[in-house]
Amino acid sequence: MSDAQALPAASDCDLRDYYARRAPQYERIYAKPERQADLRVLEGLLPGLFDGRQVLEVACGTGYWTHFGAARCASWRATDLNPETMAVARAKAWPDDGRVRFEQADAYSLSALAGTTFDAAFSGFWWSHVPLSRLSEWLTTLHARLQSGARVVHLDNRFVAGSSTPISRRDPAGNSYQTRALDDGSTHEVLKNFPSRGQAVAALGPRAHDAQWRELEHFWLLQYTLR
Repeated sequence: MSDAQALPAASDCDLRDYYARRAPQYERIYAKPERQADLRVLEGLLPGLFDGRQVLEVACGTGYWTHFGAARCASWRATDLNPETMAVARAKAWPDDGRVRFEQADAYSLSALAGTTFDAAFSGFWWSHVPLSRLSEWLTTLHARLQSGARVVHLDNRFVAGSSTPISRRDPAGNSYQTRALDDGSTHEVLKNFPSRGQAVAALGPRAHDAQWRELEHFWLLQYTLR
């Protein structure tokens, strides 16, 4: 087969099963020695981006980034589809003033949040799992839950040979995939895209204003406001 192998795309169910199984070992990824300098930069940056904001977090996972982003917020609604990862997140220590709340929600619909709007949003390491064909749809859904002038921040991985899991294949639509093994012995094909600055900014749509891209060695961060 060619590099763009004609195999079925990994489904939402596959991704959900993978993260359900990975939940107990998820945060090991943040122990990689070569990533520590970048992580300290990002951990120090996030609190100020959401100072005083009412924030919607998409795909919060185990809440690693919730802890930093919510440090100075007015309120933080952390959502995820997987009860297994959210159980890890909920078990952590959070402010006792109720500012941080967790809710199960599908990132592609956010229907659990109907009637609620926010003045900020954060997605950490979710963009890379969205198929290219659904990226515009997802961003439109997210933006519909936000007020005019809302601040939006996306954080995700750059591909770094020797640190990132190798790309195992690409499909005809341009999505890339990794093959990952877990402690339980299971192996999973995971969709994982690595956009350039130009690709990410072009995907934002007409509501995005003043897009700012920050590129570290192992991660990228994209922030903008909504018109």
